[in-house]
Amino acid sequence: MASFIVKLFVLISLFNVCFASRMLTSLVQNQQNQLLKYHKGPLLGGKISVNLIWYGKFKPSQRAIVADFITSLSAPTTAKSQPSVAAWWKTTEKYYHLVNSKKSSTLALYLGKQVLVESYSLGKSLTQKQIVQLASKGEQKNAINVVLTSSDVNVDGFCFNRCGSHGSKSTLVKGKNDKFAYIWVGNSETQCPGYCAWPFHQPIYGPQSPPLVAPNNDVGLDGMVMNLASLLAGTATNPFGNGYYQGPSTAPLEAASACPGIYAKGAYPGYAGDLLVDPTTGASYNAHGANGRKYLLPALYDPSTSKCSTLV
Repeated sequence: MASFIVKLFVLISLFNVCFASRMLTSLVQNQQNQLLKYHKGPLLGGKISVNLIWYGKFKPSQRAIVADFITSLSAPTTAKSQPSVAAWWKTTEKYYHLVNSKKSSTLALYLGKQVLVESYSLGKSLTQKQIVQLASKGEQKNAINVVLTSSDVNVDGFCFNRCGSHGSKSTLVKGKNDKFAYIWVGNSETQCPGYCAWPFHQPIYGPQSPPLVAPNNDVGLDGMVMNLASLLAGTATNPFGNGYYQGPSTAPLEAASACPGIYAKGAYPGYAGDLLVDPTTGASYNAHGANGRKYLLPALYDPSTSKCSTLV
């Protein structure tokens, strides 16, 4: 019991004051009896564009990994493509059904525009305010604007207590007040892969196990997808800080962050779970995506069962 309490304290203490910061840790706690409370705020609904703002240097092949992931969220699935990214995303629909059981309002995400900011126009050390400034380069309505920073860019709090975060910004659209959601995710390849890209790198603390092979052969980008997936789930179900979450609003546990370190059945501290393995590359994954991609996605808290749900 003492060991459990210490681990739980360490986990909770990692959460940053910016709501919905995303951390990847090797800690796995018993989440079976958790309940994410609904705080009566709106969820994102309808058709929402996901716009990617690339800050710093990224190869076209790296940008394709993330773009294909966004496309995969709504891609048609076949028997051969299961388990799929789209099937993983469908768990979020259960939150919408709880809000309004008489109406099947759901969220449909699609890949919007991509903006390249390769000149480091704001420098290589960014504040949260500058992240929001970059996010504003995307659409201002019915949008989630995702800022992705390259491995040589420092962001306040990055690697110390978060791998990414999400929030919202008020804006004026055609004379009317509106809001758009935004996400920031950093590339941890050289700064803290053991913190933000586990299990594709040795963890910086906790049980030590051999790193897994990344499905897209890029530890930094595969780590970014894991973080982005978690933050997208949090954005959909708690976009403005008053949706579904547990704990204080300044450091909430959300749909994915309520299930830390769990990627498949059988997960325990230092072990991501019984994942699928590509026989050719040896890469570990749990979801098929568009264009033949494979991804590793975090478990999502299922409000209908009060348990962390995995694809495999």
